[in-house]
This record gives sequence, C-alpha cells and structure tokens, in this order.
Amino acid sequence: MPRQLSDKTVSLVKATVPALEAHGLAITRRMYERMFQNAEIRDLFNQSHHGETGSQPKALATAVLAYARNIDNLGVLSTAVERIAQKHVGLNILPEHYPYVAEALLGAIKDVLGDAATPEILEAWGEAYWFLADLLIGREKQIYDEHANAPGGWSGWRDFVVKEKVRESEIITSFTLAPADGAPVLRHRPGQYLTFWLEIPGHAPLKRNYSISSAPGDAQYRITVKREPMGLASNWLHDAVQPGTRLKVAAPAGEFVLPERPERPLVLLSGGVGQTPLMSMLETLAAEGAARPVQFVHGTLSGATHALGARAKALAKASGGAIRAVTFYECPRPQDVQGAAYDAEGRMTMDWLCANTPLGEADYYLCGPRPFLRAFVGGLLEAGVPAERLHYEFFGPADELLAA
Repeated sequence: MPRQLSDKTVSLVKATVPALEAHGLAITRRMYERMFQNAEIRDLFNQSHHGETGSQPKALATAVLAYARNIDNLGVLSTAVERIAQKHVGLNILPEHYPYVAEALLGAIKDVLGDAATPEILEAWGEAYWFLADLLIGREKQIYDEHANAPGGWSGWRDFVVKEKVRESEIITSFTLAPADGAPVLRHRPGQYLTFWLEIPGHAPLKRNYSISSAPGDAQYRITVKREPMGLASNWLHDAVQPGTRLKVAAPAGEFVLPERPERPLVLLSGGVGQTPLMSMLETLAAEGAARPVQFVHGTLSGATHALGARAKALAKASGGAIRAVTFYECPRPQDVQGAAYDAEGRMTMDWLCANTPLGEADYYLCGPRPFLRAFVGGLLEAGVPAERLHYEFFGPADELLAA
C-alpha cells in the first residue's frame, strides 16, 4: 500500500480544481503531445481514442478533475481504479511505463498553467500522481499473477489463430479464436473483453479491445465486431482477416462481469453491438440453467444490423421460460417479420421497461453507446432502481489516468 497523502498535498491539489475546470483539456492534450514523442510509449495507447476521434483527452481531463475533487475521499473512485487496472492489464502496461506519464503530466501542467504552476503545486501533483500510480501498480500485479497462475492463463501477448469467421449481419462479424499452441485458454468471466495487438500492413501497431461474446470455455473465445465506417482495425478484421490468420491477444480483462451466483432476476439491456458482452452472459446463464428469471432486451436498427438474434431466441426457447428475449427494431425493413425477426417496432423506451421488467427486484446490466446509457441508466435511477443494482459498460475510451 502506498503511504497516505500529506495534508499539504491534499490541500494544494484541491486548490487546483478551478484551474483544472478551466484548463484541464488543454493540459491533457499537451500531456499526450509530450508523451507521444516517445514511439515506444505511443504504441501502448489505442490511437483511435486520440487521432481518430480525439475523445481520450476529454475523458482524461474529466478523470483528472474527478481525482482532484475527491483527493480527500478516494473511496468513491474505487470502481474507476479497478476499471483502469483491468484496462492496463489488457494493454500490458508495466511499472516502468509510469514514469513517462508522470513526466508528461507534470510537464503539461507547467506548460499550460505557466507561473501559476508553482514548485509547490507541481510537487503536490507529483505526490498525488505517484500515490495513485502505486495503487494501480499493486492491483495490476495481482491481476497479472492471477492470469499467469490460472489454468490456461498467460501473461503478455499470446498467438491465437482465427478458426471461424461468421457474418452475423451486414455490419457485424464474429471471429472464433483458439491458441496457436493448441493449449487451453483461461476461462473468462462473462462480460470481459480481449485486447488485441494488430499489425496492419502500412500502419503502426494498433491496440483494440473486443468483448467476448461466447460463454466461458477451455478451448476458444468468440468476439463479435461491428464494422465502423472510419475504423481502421474493424475494417481490416472484416476485409482481411480469414480463418488461419494469427492475432496477438492478451488475457481476458474487465470488471463489467456477471456475478457467479446471481441473487436477483436479471435484465440484460443492450443497444447495437453493445449486446456482445451481454451475449456472453446470456450463453452462460443458459448453459448453467438460469436460477433466476432473465430478460434479454436488445435494440437495433433493423434486420440488416441485427446480430446473433437467432442465437438469443434459441437460448430463450430452450430455457423452458426462464429466459425471455425481446428485440426492438427502430426501422424494420419490409422483409423483417414482426414476431419472427423482432418483437416490437420503434426504440426501446423507459415506459416499456417500467411496464415489462421487475424494477423493484432485478439487477440491470446495460451496454451500448453513450446516448443509450444516458437514457436508460438515468431513467432507471429515476424509476427507483437503486444505483448498486445498475451495472453498465460503454464502448469507447474510459475516464482513466493512463488510458488506452
């Protein structure tokens, strides 16, 4: 455990909150500029959250501000710290990488704030950074050790071979992967993701996370990937990767997971390709025999974008009523038959959830784009679902201090 922060450091960091509110984004942008001058460090990061979308500096600015505001009550950040640690393990970030981030962050604070960044302020932020870094390094070591020592586990990058490629819809494809050495794999927790090191000809190495869409097993994983119009990695996977292709993969990671023994009914809500981690949960519940009622509620545009629909319906049918699958099509095509391909026309709504799911009893697991989560996490809270029974994941950059 790192030693406690000094009272002086806590006071000085909290005093910087107004400056971070005004200049936080400029600081994080400058931090990445400084850090990415080192190609080795640059290649640790998921560049789609930087050059392609520019979203990560905003997420990082939010995270730094949250850290400063809560520097005297860090318990409220425990969930965020676990999420960051899990992401770092997927990316194989190691203790020796942290000094580069410290140097870039403190340098950026000085560059942006100028004379306002006094030696005392920089010293306080240095202490605050290393306090958090030591927490993360300790937790990440625990996870690395768990992965290395578990049956089928490994550390670092492991070669996998694509065994099967299945087109699930016009924009979504599934890939089944098995280790190139033929040895077993680590059984993931339903909801976790794999991190990939992708070597695309003509480009620097890319890091990408893709949720596992299959139930845990000893031999292979399945990922289900949406083709993004401007996504270099997703387009390469769809167009170039075929059975036999080798890919470098890190061990499963992520804290958005199904409990081992659900205590309440479960409602799994997804929008678009956000269903992939929830499909892993659904397959697991079906294989184990759902001890509690399960509702799998999914929304997508139409049959053209609907993936794994037949699989969800088959699992529900085989469950003997323990599992119910409901699909919404926002704009069904003429060939999309209601009652067969989908169940309800239009978007999923809070009115429907209030009328058709057990708000007072269930745990809700949600995954989808930010607008989907804003609507339904907020709506469920307003409807009286306790925050501790809401579990959610979004696809995009997390609010983290050393981000992918």
